Amino acid sequence: MADQAAIERDVIQALRRCYDGAVDVRMTLTAPNCPAAQELPAEVERAVRAVPGVTAARVEITFDPPWDRCRMSDAAKLKLGLL
Repeated sequence: MADQAAIERDVIQALRRCYDGAVDVRMTLTAPNCPAAQELPAEVERAVRAVPGVTAARVEITFDPPWDRCRMSDAAKLKLGLL
C-alpha cells in the first residue's frame, strides 16, 4: 500500500492536468476572531480570480484542523521574526 505522502503527491500531479478554470480554496485563519477574518477571504478570492485561466473561485474558511505555527513557511516565519 502506498504511503499517504506518495498518494498526495500523485493526486496533485494528476490535478495539474485539469484546466477547467474553477478553483476552490479551503483556508484557515489564525483564530476565529482574527482581525482579517472579514477581509482576507475576499482578498484571496480576488487574487485567485486574477490568475489567467481561472474562470471561477470560491473560498471556504475552516478551523479543522486548527491553525498552528507549523503550517507557516520558513519565509513567513522569518518575516515575522519567528525563526
